[in-house]
Amino acid sequence: MATERETQADRQLCGLVKDLASQIEAHLRARAATLGLTASQGTALRELSHPMTLRELAERMSCEPSNITFVADRLEGQGYLERHPHPEDRRAKQLILTPKGVELRDRLLELLSKDSPLAPLAPEEQDVLQHLLTRALIR
Repeated sequence: MATERETQADRQLCGLVKDLASQIEAHLRARAATLGLTASQGTALRELSHPMTLRELAERMSCEPSNITFVADRLEGQGYLERHPHPEDRRAKQLILTPKGVELRDRLLELLSKDSPLAPLAPEEQDVLQHLLTRALIR
């Protein structure tokens, strides 16, 4: 059974992770807004590093594919992405950024890198944090 000290340390660590996630979300929301995007649209653009299906994007955004449909529809309507037939699965469509979408994604990534909640960490420290969080998530 966990000791009181272990329980308290676990609770503190969970609080820190939650606070960092909240700061990252607020940072994304603010930067996306400067480009006329919602937080969900900003997250989708950040994650669309290559062509992917709605399901793949939903997994990366930790939500249901049905929720991503609206976001993809808006981005498509704004000319930032297109749906193309999947080359290997005729039932699926791939989301592919248009040149206008690539340009917007690049601008968003640049904005996100400025004053990031992770900026106080040196690149090596960010690598260590990524490694530790990845280990914690793998079960």
